[in-house]
Amino acid sequence: MCSESATGHERDHDDLERYRWTCGRALNGHGDRKSAELLAEIPADSGVDRYGVGGAVEALEAEMRTVLGKPAAVFMPGGTMAQQIALRVQADKRGSRAIAFHPTCHLELHEDKAYQHLHGLVGVAIGDARELITIDDLRQVRERLAAVLFELPQREIGGRLPQWAELEEQVAFVRATGAAVHLDGARLWECTPFYGRCPADISALFDTVYVSFYKGLGALAGCCLAGEEDVLAEARSWRRRHGGTLFGLWPNAASGLAALRKRLPLMPRYFEHARAIADALRGIANVRIVPDPPQTPMMHLHLRVDKAAFLAAARRIAEERDIFTWSRTSAGDTPASCVVELTVGDATLAFVPDEVAEIVEQLVS
Repeated sequence: MCSESATGHERDHDDLERYRWTCGRALNGHGDRKSAELLAEIPADSGVDRYGVGGAVEALEAEMRTVLGKPAAVFMPGGTMAQQIALRVQADKRGSRAIAFHPTCHLELHEDKAYQHLHGLVGVAIGDARELITIDDLRQVRERLAAVLFELPQREIGGRLPQWAELEEQVAFVRATGAAVHLDGARLWECTPFYGRCPADISALFDTVYVSFYKGLGALAGCCLAGEEDVLAEARSWRRRHGGTLFGLWPNAASGLAALRKRLPLMPRYFEHARAIADALRGIANVRIVPDPPQTPMMHLHLRVDKAAFLAAARRIAEERDIFTWSRTSAGDTPASCVVELTVGDATLAFVPDEVAEIVEQLVS
C-alpha cells in the first residue's frame, strides 16, 4: 500500500508532467518535441519497406554496417527485443544459458526479467552496483558464460566509462574464456568524444552491438543490432518470433537515419557543453556531480534536498519562467536527498552554463 507521502509524490509528478508540453523551454536533451516536429525530421522521399525489406529500413541498415564497421545489421523496434535476441543467439551457439552483466544493466532492472521468462537465460551480476566493472570482478566469475554484456556508457551510475586500456583488457579476458562480448551501446554515440574514437572503432571490440536511435539522437523509437552475418541471420528470425517484423518499419527507420546524420557530428559540442555546465555547478552547495567531470554529455546530480521541496521548486520554475526541468527524481543516499539525470542535447545548448547553475541552485535552495 502506498503511503500518503508516496501518493503525494506521484501527484506532484503527474502535475508536473503537463508542463512538459506547455513550457517554452526544456532543460534536458533535445526537449520534448511534439509530433509535428518529429515528423518534420523524416525526409519526404523516404522509401517504404514491407516487413523490413526495402526502403528506409535497408538504407539505414546499410549505413549502420559502415558506421559500426560490422558485416551485418538489422533494424528492430526496440532495444529490449534486440538485446535479448543477441544474447539468446550467443547462448545457443555456445551451449550455455548463463549471461553476465553489471547489476544495473537494463535487462536486469527494466525488462521484468524477460531474458529468463522468454529465453531461459540465467543472469550473473558482476561487480558493485555503484562502480564500473573491473578485471578482478570478471576473474571472480565461476560460471561458464555464453556472453558478457558491457554497457557504454554506464547510465545508472551517471554515464561513466572505463578507460580504453581497461576495456580492451576486460574484453580480451572474456574472449579467452570462450564467451561472446556484447555491447549495450544504446548511447554509444555519446562515448565518442571521451574515447576520441568513431563508433566503428569502439564497436570493433565486440561480437554484437546494439545502438538506439532515440537515446542521444532524438529519433523515433527504434534501434539496430549489428554483428557477423550468421548471428544477424538468426536475429532476423528471432525478430519475427518476437513480433518485431512489422508490416512497415520505414517511418522509424527514416527518423533514425535522419537523426544519426544530424546529431552524431554534434556529440563533441554536447560533451563540451556538459563539461562547462559541470564547471558552473561545482561551486553550488548541496549539489554533487557524478561523474565529475562528466565523461559523456550526461551527468547525475546528487542533490541534498527533500524530494517534495525539489518538485515544488520545479513547478514554480515551470509556472514562472516557462522552463521544464524535471518531473521526477531517483532516491538519494539519504531520505533528505535525491538524484536527477541531466543529458545535454539541442535544448540544453540554448542555456548558457551559468543559467543552468542558477536554475539548479533554485531547485535545491
